[in-house]
Amino acid sequence: MDFAFKFSKKTIGALALFGLVLFCVSVGVLSFTKKADAQSKEELEQQIKTKSDELERINKQLEDTRQNLESTKTERLTLQREVANLQASVRQLELNIKSDEITNQKLSLEINSINYDLRDIEISVERKKETIVSLLQELQQNEQKSLLVTFLKNVTLAEGVLEAQSLSNIRSQLVSDIGELNDLKQSLGRKVQQVSTKKQEVEVRKKTLAVRKTLVEDQQEEQKAVLAQAKNKESLFQQQLSNLQKQQDAIEDEIVKMEDKLKSEFDSSVLPAPGTKYFSYSVLLRKDGGTGTITQHYGEVSRLYGGKPHNGFDIGTPVGTQVLAAADGEVVAVGNNDKSSRLKYQYGKYIVVKHPNNLATLYAHLSQQSVSVGQKITRGQIIGYSGNTGYSTGAHLHFGLYWAPTITYKPVAPAAGLVPIGVTLNPESYL
Repeated sequence: MDFAFKFSKKTIGALALFGLVLFCVSVGVLSFTKKADAQSKEELEQQIKTKSDELERINKQLEDTRQNLESTKTERLTLQREVANLQASVRQLELNIKSDEITNQKLSLEINSINYDLRDIEISVERKKETIVSLLQELQQNEQKSLLVTFLKNVTLAEGVLEAQSLSNIRSQLVSDIGELNDLKQSLGRKVQQVSTKKQEVEVRKKTLAVRKTLVEDQQEEQKAVLAQAKNKESLFQQQLSNLQKQQDAIEDEIVKMEDKLKSEFDSSVLPAPGTKYFSYSVLLRKDGGTGTITQHYGEVSRLYGGKPHNGFDIGTPVGTQVLAAADGEVVAVGNNDKSSRLKYQYGKYIVVKHPNNLATLYAHLSQQSVSVGQKITRGQIIGYSGNTGYSTGAHLHFGLYWAPTITYKPVAPAAGLVPIGVTLNPESYL
């Protein structure tokens, strides 16, 4: 029977190298992590819970504000309601700003808490490494002896068997310890990734926070403009509203004629197959933990568009919500159809992105655009923020889909800038 179970010098060298690599990894991580504040982990966890409770209260207030806005959508638009809506929009922005601030504080506390975990794992790595080095040294000393020598140097056969078994146990323990060390390394990597992800989220929220602060000022200025232009008189406000609607109906009539003509001449066989789920939602829906609510589907008839079929897909969401690219592509247009905060037409602030499969997506009624023409973008990248610009009855994202080769950009008075016109498709067929 062979009790040798020998480890060659090559094997020992490989094991030693494996331990060295893991050691380097742990040193690298150690230099990456920062020391947490002089707080216990229990204190950090309590502070994290406090922040979570604060966020829950703010989310409840945001939901109340959303429901109040929803309840007034079917009411006749009056000067008082317009001002109230703008005030509610400012309130939403202020609550979201507070939410962003608290979330960033919570993320910083979570990073410190993870750093505690990192140090615990690093200590375990060091201890395990020391155990492996000790086992390797013991094996290296004993593997110089043959099985015969092991038996001869012992007084009895039983003692020889016990020593051979002891060597076998050392090897088994070594294999086990190396496995545990590898598990620790993987756990360490996951914790480092968590820290990196949370730091990235902090930076994104800082940018969104800065945008929302500027949007509060925009909404307050618009409220002043509404009151100044209407001279605080309901009759004047209604006259302005009627004129604006007539102008928008004329714009819509012209666009519908052009798009219907393009569609009648279009060969639909060149389109990608529907149901491919090529695009992702540009605003996270409420059912997925976001703020978006689908308010109108493609092809639906609405009084807002003079009884004409809707040429896009609307997602209601508060002003200042992040708008994400639906797929990889290139920005081909960044425009604005508004003449002022009161003379708002068609798509308002918009972005058009062309995708590799010859489809193009339109993101309209934005409060702010964050990309420029010619810029390459990736799915999920922030390209702008939702708003209420253009011809709109409330804050939302208009998501349009076009066959890219048919898109042209035309002036359609009295709208400012250029209006994208082309063969429109049902976005939901590719979501």
